[in-house]
Amino acid sequence: AVAMDAPNLAGQPALYVATQLRAYRGGARRHEVMSLMAKPQTDAEIDDLAAWLASLKISVQVAP
Repeated sequence: AVAMDAPNLAGQPALYVATQLRAYRGGARRHEVMSLMAKPQTDAEIDDLAAWLASLKISVQVAP
């Protein structure tokens, strides 16, 4: 499912994702859901999640 107000994190650079998750966790960046999800994550968990998201390949299909 795709949420219209949420970016696709698959394929994003790991450094970018990890930096943003740490910002949500620390309160420098705020979003009701992302802040809640990032808050209990350790640095290692954030790094692992960011690496996994970066490894995902996305494809775009154009409707006829």
